[in-house]
Amino acid sequence: MSENIRWLPDSYGAIRSVATTLRGMEVLNTPLLNRGTAFPQELRDALGLNGLLPPHVITREGQIARLYSAYSEQPDDLRKHSFLRQLQDRNEVLFYSLVEAHTAEMMPILYTPTVALGCAQFSRLYTKPRGLFLSYPLRHRMRQMLESRPFREVDVIVVTDGERVLGIGDQGVGGMGIPIGKLAIYSLLGGIHPARTLPVVLDVGTNNPGLHGDPFYLGWRHERVGEDEYFAFVDEFVQAVKETMPHVLLQWEDFARRHARPLLERYRDQLCTFNDDIQGTAAVVLGALYAALRASGGRMRDQKVAIVGAGGAGTGIAGYMLQAMVEEGLSAEDAARRFFLLDVDGLVLAEAGGWSPAQQVFAQTAPALASWPRAGKGSTWNLLEVVRHAQPTILIGVSTQPGLFSREVVEEMARYNPRPILFPLSNPTSCAEGVPAEILEWTGGRALVATGAPFAPVQLGTTTVPIAQVNNFYIFPGVGQGVAATRATRVTDAMMLAAARALGDWSASSPAPEHAAEAPLLPAIEQMQEAAVSIAVAVGRRAIEDGLAPEADPATLEERIRRRIWRPAYPELIPEAAACP
Repeated sequence: MSENIRWLPDSYGAIRSVATTLRGMEVLNTPLLNRGTAFPQELRDALGLNGLLPPHVITREGQIARLYSAYSEQPDDLRKHSFLRQLQDRNEVLFYSLVEAHTAEMMPILYTPTVALGCAQFSRLYTKPRGLFLSYPLRHRMRQMLESRPFREVDVIVVTDGERVLGIGDQGVGGMGIPIGKLAIYSLLGGIHPARTLPVVLDVGTNNPGLHGDPFYLGWRHERVGEDEYFAFVDEFVQAVKETMPHVLLQWEDFARRHARPLLERYRDQLCTFNDDIQGTAAVVLGALYAALRASGGRMRDQKVAIVGAGGAGTGIAGYMLQAMVEEGLSAEDAARRFFLLDVDGLVLAEAGGWSPAQQVFAQTAPALASWPRAGKGSTWNLLEVVRHAQPTILIGVSTQPGLFSREVVEEMARYNPRPILFPLSNPTSCAEGVPAEILEWTGGRALVATGAPFAPVQLGTTTVPIAQVNNFYIFPGVGQGVAATRATRVTDAMMLAAARALGDWSASSPAPEHAAEAPLLPAIEQMQEAAVSIAVAVGRRAIEDGLAPEADPATLEERIRRRIWRPAYPELIPEAAACP
């Protein structure tokens, strides 16, 4: 396709026009060129579209209104998700225009939580190629497969192996729904041109027996390959990416715990890359915590933090909070002792052994807990006991275990804490550790609550309490634009912390203490395009300060970012004659 289409970027890298040799149905079948009934008569003449379209020309606004009516008639969320995906595969600019006009309503349909249903039904919903399916049996053709990408210049790749899709587990190639959804948000909120994004799934088999026997499953019907074969395959992929797209940002998404951090550590110094589940989640949580602390009047360095879920997300959140405490004057050792991580067996204790390096940093020691009453059943303390004895000011859940924030646990936090901060962050909604309405009821409305899945506002008497959704889409679109605009060579934790601080700055000013629960902890979704610009500027500045991007003064950097932002609009389309054979 790329030889028939020439994207024409301006001096800032923004794409507003495109030249093409395609004609007729080839144009209508190319989602980024197709305007459907909005093609004006002069382009219908030039591109050979007369007779292929109804004669009446409709404005883009008219198209949006007609499609919103059809969208609203879909009977359930999965069909609405499928409707949007089919529109994206037919007319990409119109897809983004529709979602931009109804962002708050459609974001939960386009991405979490409904995308989980889309991934589970991916093979049944599949209609048209999008992205690259890199299958293990074709591993020796890795570079050839990457060269088959539809457009040459790529700013962002989102890659998954489909093993840990949200809260629904191994979906094999169905996990492709995650990169597709993430990259749609990169374009919608971060302003990355859709032609410069590339979703990728690494098909290394699946351990989901239901998929092996599913006659419609489109992936490789084989158990997941062994660890040696797996890491060799991923290495072939990364090396081919470095050779073919040396400036690309590579984002890892929904990898199992045993692979997520090892892959990040293995490649973070080889190319521009980050893991969204580890670093993106940690950054957006930190941004929301900055807002919560402004509402409660506290400082990060003074907090005590219990985190339920000691995997990549939990240790990533703890790691970024630790760095924030160090920035406020604590030593790393003193800060680490303020964290209480719990896994399925209870509090993570150093003496138990077997912890990863990231977990070991936060593992509590027996001498530090000498004043605690002896643990109950088993060899460690459960969540209620940790809350009772540690008296954390912040409780975060990334365990996918619903109901862990029980009434007893929440009331215990509220007993000694005037403004308890509780973040049940697991996705989808059915996996959330607590329900905001119950948490607010049990704390008399004093809690500051944010969730990972979308929840409706809670009515407390005459007060409506908004429930911020701590979703990674608050962070990664701005990070991607900041990296792309500056041509940064790496994504560092310092850049992600800068993104978190910029996000926190976008929250509303702290209200009076008696109304602290009303404070919005994150920007409204309608503000996120502008907030993403601020995040991109903060990320770009930090990359420049750390010598990871070419020099640029702050004003020039912000102008560059704003000028290269893509917003949904039909591009200027320039018909070209086909080259002679």
